[in-house]
Amino acid sequence: MIAILRPAFAVVALLTLFLGLAVPVGFTGLAGLAFPTQAGGSLVQRDGKVIGSALIGQEFAGARYFQPRPSATTEPDPATPGATRPAPYNAAASAASQLGPTSGGLLEAVQARVAAFGGGPVPADAATASGSGLDPHISPDNAARQIRRVAEARGLPEARVAQLVAQQTEGRELGLFGEPRVNVLRLNLALDALR
Repeated sequence: MIAILRPAFAVVALLTLFLGLAVPVGFTGLAGLAFPTQAGGSLVQRDGKVIGSALIGQEFAGARYFQPRPSATTEPDPATPGATRPAPYNAAASAASQLGPTSGGLLEAVQARVAAFGGGPVPADAATASGSGLDPHISPDNAARQIRRVAEARGLPEARVAQLVAQQTEGRELGLFGEPRVNVLRLNLALDALR
């Protein structure tokens, strides 16, 4: 019996070492060499201090900043065992709201977001949370709808803020994949850099 099991255990051990250790370490090393910024988490720095990642959305308070896409992430509520409370952009709890298209809760949330955005037709990404709840980008249309508010709050000409949005707009990947988008963290940092 041992003569039969010994080769099986040896194969499992070798495959575990190769596929579970050598291959992941090798690919991690190659990624670090080929794409050091992305492999390091696409960290964004200001004055030598890491303030976030270009891959994870952040909440911005006040009219002076462009607002990101809504987040449906939550965290445990210490006051009520088993319950949760909203915790926007909680990377430890990346998830969608799990509300289906016929959900009254989803309809109420979307209506509240549309009202907060000024009513009327709004870009879809201004009224709905992303699947991860951590989307760092908004559409150029969403950004354009916020230009007047941000310009007024900062005392800047709308044309200058619109120019900054255009500069921060990223195109499709390889010219084919995805949609044009604006990274909210980078846009707000560029706004703060204006004098």
